[in-house]
This record gives sequence, structure tokens and C-alpha cells, in this order.
Amino acid sequence: MKRSEINSYLDDAQSFFQRCGFQLPPFAFWTPAQWGELGPEGDEIRTHHLGWDVTDFGSGDFPRRGLLLFTIRNGLPGDSSRPYCEKIMVVREKQVTPFHFHFQKTEDIINRGPSGELVVELYNSDPRGGFADTPVSVVCDGVRRTLKAGDKVRLGPGESITLTSGLYHTFYGAAGGPTVLVGEVSSVNDDARDNRFYEPLPRFTAIEEDAPPRYLLCNEYPTA
Repeated sequence: MKRSEINSYLDDAQSFFQRCGFQLPPFAFWTPAQWGELGPEGDEIRTHHLGWDVTDFGSGDFPRRGLLLFTIRNGLPGDSSRPYCEKIMVVREKQVTPFHFHFQKTEDIINRGPSGELVVELYNSDPRGGFADTPVSVVCDGVRRTLKAGDKVRLGPGESITLTSGLYHTFYGAAGGPTVLVGEVSSVNDDARDNRFYEPLPRFTAIEEDAPPRYLLCNEYPTA
């Protein structure tokens, strides 16, 4: 992706959050110059990979296959003092996050509204890491549902789904609908070791530096 594209998507996301009445923490707006001056007091943001994350999963086509998210809080693997994570995501119409599962993480995916519909497709994983042709059991807002392999769950504003470890999932904004504000509440997020994509894909995007960065992404912070 080009840095100019990322800057544009970050500007769009800020406007979208404002329209939805969702407030980000102050460090969301720190500039690269501020990061350059920041000492070890910012190490928790650095080491916990908090902040902006923009990826096209190597597709070269972010509007079709990509995701923009902001990690608000996160623990560290093996540290029981903070065993949770919270993210906010911007999911566009028909913008796909590819099929993947987590080896350890359990997460609730929540349509935070105020409008739009999030579509989630589900498969159990088999022992070889493929799709299993077996019924999928999931909980949606406290109600257990049994689905066929590959079935779709449509989440309206305020609705959520619990995705357990080993459960393949992909999601996108419903066709013909508006951009969706999506929340995630989960156990600790570990992008380095806990993701298994059905197709081998890069989690973070290679960036062409055609413009100065508006904000640094969560994997770009300089050391103190």
C-alpha cells in the first residue's frame, strides 16, 4: 500500500468515528514527531501494539480485501494481569477480512451501530488446518445457535457473535449497506503467533513511502 492511501484511510476513519460518536484515546493523534520525542513512559503502547492498524493482507486492493482497526487496550501473552483486548474496526461494504482462526484467542465481534449490517461466515477447522464439513455451534448475544458449515450470520446494530479458538471466520459489510462500526472484545491479541489464515497471507502490509505518515501504525513505533 502507498503511505498516501493509508493517510487517506486514517482521515476517513477519524471522520467516521466522529459521526458515530466514538471517541479514541489521546495517543491516537500523536504525530511521528511526538513519537520521536517520547521516552519509556510510552512503552506500554509500543510493546502491547496499541493504536492504528491498516492492512490489505497483501491483496493490493484495500477496499475489496482489507481492514482498518484501532487497538485500544491489550495484554501480553503469558501475563495474567491483563488477560483481555479491545479493538474498534471500520468495515466497509463488501470489504473482506479473509478466512482465519486463532489458536488461543476467543473474541466477541460486535456491531456497534448506529447502522449497517456485518456478515460473518463460519467453518470449523479440521486437524490439517482446512475447512471441516461439520455443524458450527456459536453463541450470539447469549443464545446458542447451530449452523451448517459455511453458513452466514448477519449482525445488525447492537448484535454480536462469540468466536472461539479454532473456528474459521471471515467478515464484511453487507452488500448495499453503509460502512459498519465493529467492536472486538477478546482475550489477549497476539498477531505474531496466534493467527492461522486459510490462505497464507501477510498480516501486516508492505508500505510504499510516497508521502510522510500522518500517524504511525502499531508496528512502526520507534524505541524510546
